Amino acid sequence: MELTTLALLILIPLLVWRIYLRLKQIFRRQESLAWRHVMGVAVCGALLLALGFAMLPDTGAISFLAAGALGGGWLAAFSLKRTRFENRGLRFYFTPYPRFGMLVCLLFAAAVLSIGVELYMNSRAAIPQAMSQVTLMRAPARAIAFGLMLGFIGVFSAGLLRWRRTQKPLPDAE
Repeated sequence: MELTTLALLILIPLLVWRIYLRLKQIFRRQESLAWRHVMGVAVCGALLLALGFAMLPDTGAISFLAAGALGGGWLAAFSLKRTRFENRGLRFYFTPYPRFGMLVCLLFAAAVLSIGVELYMNSRAAIPQAMSQVTLMRAPARAIAFGLMLGFIGVFSAGLLRWRRTQKPLPDAE
């Protein structure tokens, strides 16, 4: 086993731990900003369409991506029911339910790490294979993970937008 491979095996668990610590900070009480929610819906929708069109010849990969997006949307809808919402004067806050969001984010990080490891192992091979972005995404687990992430963020952002539109600003308590 080469030294760089050994270093990679040591660094991956440390990287996953760092991602987990960062995610714990994200899933705390935060201010609801409408532009962020609009961007979440727009960017996730555009990325899902772009990935779908890139995988167009492979119906299996598209179906895994769609299944992941549907699963992520379902998890987001369930998560929205458990999210705490607050209305403080002119500002709106929410505390997301962390369990499903954390699970989806860590699955997405694992898919991205697996792409990195596959690229690294391919570069170390005696005869490297030609790989494109579409080839990397055709693996079922990766397509599901990307679909889960994009579906979760898109539906969660849409739910936050819907909640924001129903709220009336309260008079300041000062």
